[in-house]
Amino acid sequence: MRFSSLAEAKRADAITGAKGPVAVIIAEDDVEVAATLSHHAEAGFHTLVLVAPEELDLDAVESAGCLRIDYPNMSIGATTDIVNTIAQALAERTWLYYCYNAEFLFYPFSETRTVGEMLAFHAEERRFSMLTYVIDVYAGDLGQSDNAVALADAHLDRSGYYALARDDNGTPKERQLDFYGGLRWRFEEHIAESRRRIDRISLVRTKPGITLNDDHTWSEDELNTYSCPWHHNLTAAVVSFRTAKALRVNPASRFDIGTFRWHNSVPFEWKSQQLLDLGLMEPGQWF
Repeated sequence: MRFSSLAEAKRADAITGAKGPVAVIIAEDDVEVAATLSHHAEAGFHTLVLVAPEELDLDAVESAGCLRIDYPNMSIGATTDIVNTIAQALAERTWLYYCYNAEFLFYPFSETRTVGEMLAFHAEERRFSMLTYVIDVYAGDLGQSDNAVALADAHLDRSGYYALARDDNGTPKERQLDFYGGLRWRFEEHIAESRRRIDRISLVRTKPGITLNDDHTWSEDELNTYSCPWHHNLTAAVVSFRTAKALRVNPASRFDIGTFRWHNSVPFEWKSQQLLDLGLMEPGQWF
């Protein structure tokens, strides 16, 4: 099913009656759209919503059974407009996830457990959002993969991640941190300061009044916390080619970077255990 605008989609039963968890995939170009849809379908998302510019021909990949919404998503404020519109249209208490094309959600034990099982446990712990770390991956050989996207030759940084206190007018916010690392840290001279963080609240349970902010946090402070007050909670990772792709597309950075590999690069195994071993997500009390 295809909608010509967000407004049309919001009025449709296909959105208002969508069964969760719902995954919103924002396609900025045609790179690995099919792989992104397939990955999240296999993870167990009941509804896939693909948001892409009208002129982007993705007919060949829409057979995945997704809902297609036409939207000029490279415009300023596009992400917040898309996510907030869909979040408000969904039934209350529906789990909503969002990402971009060439991004892939991993969570503890994701090879053997569905995203629905994971979120059911998370909700039992009275958690209504989940912190995800956006982990940059990149092609090992840019000569073979000019846009830095190569599923079979993906690499990631095994170290170089850190966190700083998040403050509100000089007062640290409880259970909130700003996380950094990956390509946004190593090539920070090419990344705007406001875009260098790698934390994203990608998973949230809808309810009236909450809205997504431009910095990937939500309007309700508790939704931006990494854990509850009494113990550690689950976190997940969004494995993303997006930064590598952007650094290759931008002429100001393209000719300054011959390779993304360094001494701390390792091949990405496409397994959740590798991310757990590297400390890039947390199982909490879920075993």
